[in-house]
Amino acid sequence: MLPRRLWLWIALGLLVLILGGVVLQAINQLLWQLSYWLPSWLVGPLLLIVLAALLLAAAQIGWPWLQAWRRSAGRGGAKGGPDLRPSRNRREAAERSLGSIDRTLERVRDAVEREALSQERQRMQTELERGDLVIVVFGTGSAGKTSLIRALLNKLVGQVGAAMGSTITTARYRLRLKGLERAVILEDTPGILEAGGEGADRERLARRQAARADLLLLVVDGDLRAAEMEVFEALAGLGKRLLLVLNKCDLRGEREEERLLALLRRRCQGRLAAEDVIPASAAPQSVPMPGGRPRQPMPEVEALLRRIASVLHADGEELIADNLLLQCRQLGEASRALLDRQRRQDAEQIVDRYMWIGASVVVVTPLPGVDLLATAAVNAQMVVEIGRLYGVSLDRVSAQDLALSVGRTLASLGLIKGGVALLTSALSLNLPAVLMTRALQAVSAAWLTRVAGRSFITYFKQDQDWGDGGLQEVLQREYDLNRREDVLRSFLKAALQRVVEPLQRQGLRLPPRPEGRRPKPQAEGEAADRDYPAP
Repeated sequence: MLPRRLWLWIALGLLVLILGGVVLQAINQLLWQLSYWLPSWLVGPLLLIVLAALLLAAAQIGWPWLQAWRRSAGRGGAKGGPDLRPSRNRREAAERSLGSIDRTLERVRDAVEREALSQERQRMQTELERGDLVIVVFGTGSAGKTSLIRALLNKLVGQVGAAMGSTITTARYRLRLKGLERAVILEDTPGILEAGGEGADRERLARRQAARADLLLLVVDGDLRAAEMEVFEALAGLGKRLLLVLNKCDLRGEREEERLLALLRRRCQGRLAAEDVIPASAAPQSVPMPGGRPRQPMPEVEALLRRIASVLHADGEELIADNLLLQCRQLGEASRALLDRQRRQDAEQIVDRYMWIGASVVVVTPLPGVDLLATAAVNAQMVVEIGRLYGVSLDRVSAQDLALSVGRTLASLGLIKGGVALLTSALSLNLPAVLMTRALQAVSAAWLTRVAGRSFITYFKQDQDWGDGGLQEVLQREYDLNRREDVLRSFLKAALQRVVEPLQRQGLRLPPRPEGRRPKPQAEGEAADRDYPAP
């Protein structure tokens, strides 16, 4: 049986033969008709003209379609372009996310920012390939985090039984679990909910560590208080696997422990599975012995160890991939935000340049009315450059239509009159009337171009969408932002340097007075000589 691709080629070949036969038949019929009605010497040239016109029309219709197809094919098949195939697993999805971050970083110009993001990206790549499973122990300073880690490692680590706030930095401990190829890192973090500025700094450090964890342990020693509930909600909202550990169970009776576990499971319902709320006793209190030394019970962390081992054996690789996907998303958002800031700065420079170009046009050729309809040519080129910066190609006609629509909307909202009135009151200068009029027109044109240009930046940043409120809302928002006192003061300072002061230096260039015909003074009562027409 022939393959499907070969059948498609055979069908395409037959279609080409049929179309070719139809074209030849039409040409033959046309040639016969022309030979019947025209002299033989005129048939050939006329037929060539008709064929050339048909070919030109076909090219005019087909060329834009061919260009669009080539661009889309180039984007889809270019080397280094985004791979649109679905990911087979989370690991592959994480690798693709790292590749997309590379493509974003290539366009970041700031060397320091790019290097910092590149180092973070390299760290995630290393974790994906050879990294350990990271478990971060999180909780209040008195919940017994360090004691729990000591019990899990079955050896003394850190300072146990110290006052709240003694853990001021993160501490890392290595653990090997049977059957796991990767090592397990236990991280003890500074306590949360501590008072003072230093306590807040330590809590921020702990949250940053939690954001990089593959598995989180939140240690509590009782019911979740309001502040602890907020922490739990924040950790659960990170999208990571979370285990809630109820520590110090030795201080409660069996029934009290069961009641607390049931209460915690109800509070965490929808966020955690019931088996992920686990009792533990990391450092049981010693039991007095009559006539002898107190007996120190062994820590009760077997249930927690079994749950950790179960989770890591079943989902360890997926936890790493999920964690890296989350970190990739955060890093990707950070790099895109950096790229957006870079684009915004470049776009604002474009707006500033065309703002003063428009003002110069008005100074040289005063306009009867200051609006963006009159300066649409300048603003159309501004739109083209801003669009190109955001990866959008606009032709001159489309850009001019967009500039005109913004100008009409500015006029319909009354923002042009409001802007001119605002600048008139601000530009209270001791200038001649004509000079003042020209300066006001130029500065107003520049200011309105600024409002329009920044609106175009919003339009292209939102993928050529004005948003839910439409063009009117964007223009009104930019108008209000640019009429703020600090922004307007900065603009007027630049306008005085670029527009008003050059006009003052140059002065008003009036036409020269004609020479040779100056009126002579007349004495009182003396009639002036006049040329009267002959009777």
